[in-house]
Amino acid sequence: MAPTTVLTGARVVLPAGTVDDGRVIVEGTRIVAGGPPASGPAPAGDVSTIDLTGHWVVPGFVDLHNHGGGGASFTSGTVDDVLHGIRTHRQHGTTTLVASTVTGEMDFLVQRAGLLAELAQQGDLAGIHFEGPFISPCRKGAHSEKLLRDPDPAEVRKLIDAAHGHARMVTLATELPGGLDSVRLLAEHGVIAAVGHTDATYEQTVAAIDAGATVATHLFNAMPALGHRSPGPITALLEDERVTVELINDGVHLHPAALQLAFHHAGPGRVAFITDAMDAAGFGDGRYLLGPLEVEVADGVARLVEGGSIAGSTLTLDRAFQRAVTVDGLPVEHVVAALSANPARLLGLDDRIGSLEPGKDADLVVLDADFALTGVMRRGEWVVRPRQA
Repeated sequence: MAPTTVLTGARVVLPAGTVDDGRVIVEGTRIVAGGPPASGPAPAGDVSTIDLTGHWVVPGFVDLHNHGGGGASFTSGTVDDVLHGIRTHRQHGTTTLVASTVTGEMDFLVQRAGLLAELAQQGDLAGIHFEGPFISPCRKGAHSEKLLRDPDPAEVRKLIDAAHGHARMVTLATELPGGLDSVRLLAEHGVIAAVGHTDATYEQTVAAIDAGATVATHLFNAMPALGHRSPGPITALLEDERVTVELINDGVHLHPAALQLAFHHAGPGRVAFITDAMDAAGFGDGRYLLGPLEVEVADGVARLVEGGSIAGSTLTLDRAFQRAVTVDGLPVEHVVAALSANPARLLGLDDRIGSLEPGKDADLVVLDADFALTGVMRRGEWVVRPRQA
């Protein structure tokens, strides 16, 4: 029999709500029970019991948008570098991660797609997100303007093919020539079309959603502000039930009121917290490269050396969770949805991850009473072993 781990005494967040003094039973790599102490089968065989009284147990976090961490870049690092970045984020609760690239030459992005696809094939990544080069020079953020290009469907298809079935998302400025045709192409191939780094009008954004776009790349950032005569993409993305909105909850990218606005209008079922992390996440201040551009990280805030634009974040999802509850005052269940269930559903992986249900992967995070991370399990193995109560 596979070894069994029983977690007892914690507040366990399940799809139906939070269970006080709950129990989660893990057998091998899978969850076999979660709920009140008497729920599920009685553990048998080689059993390890961990008392987590005073703690929370929540599903492992799922990051849709992440460029690196631990000093390693997913855009330019070696295989070992990428694996180090993945491990860094796992230690902060991200048990499922999509690797994001930044704008580069097409041949280079094709080569990166091949490397990242191999890691996805062996289960280290959940797929690849191409952020650029098909974005607006007016809203380029930390992307090299000279490498930007219109979203030619043939080139979009080239990236999809290079990912060997592991392309999960492409961020597009859908108002550019070829944008809507590219959205349709992505939808036909089961790849998420995300509206972002865009200068689109409200009407152009509605057209993109109707064509098949289903995600807003870091809503509010790198797009026109909401105006009372020109509502722009923000309004279109918030009001449409087909769209999930990404939010970077690091206290830098968004004012708390903007985050509350998004939750109020989109609802907890359509928000996905992301990191948009770059190399410095989990590493420290200093000079870094984001694609070809130099970035200065000071006091945990990443900005381009030239121009000063925000250049991704140094966020980890455990910090996003803690801030959402303790600063923003969001219900724990809503935060769990934004960090786990919603992104898992978007990726089409909600049959395996995203909630603490029998039969799913044993991916979970243990938090203390102040919502600081104290334990991480991925597929039944402790990445960070929690201290017992």
